Amino acid sequence: MALDIKICGLSTAETLDAALGNGASHVGFIFFAKSPRNVSPERAGQLRQAVRGRAKVVAVTVDATDAFLDEIVTTVAPDMLQLHGKETPERVAEVKARYGLPVMKAFSIREAKDLDAIAPYAGTADRLLFDAKPPAGSELPGGNGVSFDWRLLAGLDASVDYMLSGGLNAANIGDALSCAAPPGIDISSGVESAPGVKDTVLIENFFKAVRAARERSAA
Repeated sequence: MALDIKICGLSTAETLDAALGNGASHVGFIFFAKSPRNVSPERAGQLRQAVRGRAKVVAVTVDATDAFLDEIVTTVAPDMLQLHGKETPERVAEVKARYGLPVMKAFSIREAKDLDAIAPYAGTADRLLFDAKPPAGSELPGGNGVSFDWRLLAGLDASVDYMLSGGLNAANIGDALSCAAPPGIDISSGVESAPGVKDTVLIENFFKAVRAARERSAA
């Protein structure tokens, strides 16, 4: 089975090329001022030109206004919108209708009952993203480098299409794939040398670790 791999929070041509060159199926640009990975729509629009035909572009926002989403969609022309805030099912439906784009809705997970929150989004969100709940005091809903118990996802209905995120890196991706067998994975801080600073070597090493884990599971 194919595994979608999203490198999120990209901001330079060099690291974008490393993600694409190593086989990323999705690349994410973050539009959230409090994030060290924040980029302007203009910058993302420039970077986006190198992605055409190679991967899907995901625009990541947090409780964004229609005006800001308008700017992002017009300037970047993303393939998908990722809503990483407290957006309700109604808001997800509004965004889908307004832009005619698929929407991925993010959820913060710490314990099994947190998965109950996904039910109202069935049939509305095109894909889900499961991230770890942020540490106390963090202003960032994602990219905090923390993970959750991936075994919580083992019992999900096979029809649930999702990406696994939160604290992934080259050292633990094998365990994550073994525990949850996700259809997609999303990594940000795990391929950074400092908050918001993607590292081409870490990106390459992550893909090597993914390939090695998948080869072991197939043996």
